Amino acid sequence: MENKPAELQTEQFMKRCRENHLKVTPQRLAIYHALAGNREHPSAERIYRNIVRTNPTISFDTVNRTLLTFAEIGVIDTVESHSGVRRFDTDLKPHHHLHCVQCGGITDFSDKTLDAIPLPEAVNNSQFKVLGKRVIISGICEACRKSARKE
Repeated sequence: MENKPAELQTEQFMKRCRENHLKVTPQRLAIYHALAGNREHPSAERIYRNIVRTNPTISFDTVNRTLLTFAEIGVIDTVESHSGVRRFDTDLKPHHHLHCVQCGGITDFSDKTLDAIPLPEAVNNSQFKVLGKRVIISGICEACRKSARKE
């Protein structure tokens, strides 16, 4: 989610749930709070590992299904990943991603030039409704490059 005070974010989250006829349960709130402000684009597994410490009765299936529901109602976004594991993004503002092909890290960046790239005519004339654009740049992050130099 955007950088807003936690209380305001929680209020907006609860409002979005109610608008979509979802009860605001303790499990949903715990999952939301584990995501709020998280810039790492976590997987369902990582979120589950973090939540199960304080909510030992929650199941991985509950966490995974809840994350997918959050994506459906527009509270979070799913992120493409080279590893094949679905990752989640709380930043709903237009932005792009740098993907490290070695460690799997995903870093956000903004660029107005990339935001303004026009759609190809083939997309404009198709029956496809575009909901957003995101550029993904693949490479090797600084930490992985440094690690490779030490070997």
